[in-house]
Amino acid sequence: MESRKTGCRYFDEILEINKQTLIKVRNMQTWKTDDELFKIAKNELFVALVGDVLDKLGYLHQFISPNIKPLRNDMVVIGRAMPVLEADVFEESANVTNNQLMKKPFGIMFEALDSLKENEVYICSGSSPRYALWGGLMSTRALKLGAVGAVVDGFSRDSNEIENLNFPTFSLGSYAQDQGPRGKVIDYRVPIEFNGIRVNPGDIVYGDRDGVLIVPQEVERQAFEGAIEKARGEQHVKKALQNGMSTVDAFNKFGIM
Repeated sequence: MESRKTGCRYFDEILEINKQTLIKVRNMQTWKTDDELFKIAKNELFVALVGDVLDKLGYLHQFISPNIKPLRNDMVVIGRAMPVLEADVFEESANVTNNQLMKKPFGIMFEALDSLKENEVYICSGSSPRYALWGGLMSTRALKLGAVGAVVDGFSRDSNEIENLNFPTFSLGSYAQDQGPRGKVIDYRVPIEFNGIRVNPGDIVYGDRDGVLIVPQEVERQAFEGAIEKARGEQHVKKALQNGMSTVDAFNKFGIM
């Protein structure tokens, strides 16, 4: 009789553990706001997982160039894209021009910067890699506005200042040459191409030391739900490998590697 009670008690404990695990998983998979989603991504995921799921969904070219790296390896960026279009110029303020914008230093960069909103990422492309597209004062303003990072197809500068601010910045690297006489922002909050990848306003930009990913809005829920599921599955694979299972058997059993 005691044995039966012990067995029932054990069974009840297993049911409770499974119940709590299910509740935890459901909570992890459910988000109502960007804040909740971005917190899950930072705590539970990494960029490669979401990229793998996008591959399965048929979105095979969503990583920007591997040359775009974080200023510091522990920096992670995730937020909504605020695309910015840059163009090369050859003087800070043109005297002879048919375009009034050419007379304006930096074009409409200040307007673009001031338009940043909470949880947005300043993501800029269009210029040649000859000068810095992001710096310390820009980071200070972006932080004040609630922005969460910058990703630029060019260089960044004021590295010590940006690192002290802990503002996630992804670029080709550090290079002090100013954009003033070399580039202008000519538009913002418009679709751009970044290394041949289309970036629409509001797409999710997700980056860590392994790469920067553009997640289109139309598949963002599928992509992140799939990544959460994959992250959970990878823990089972990791445990199996630690217990001596071969990679062949692990892949055949879990379909993850």
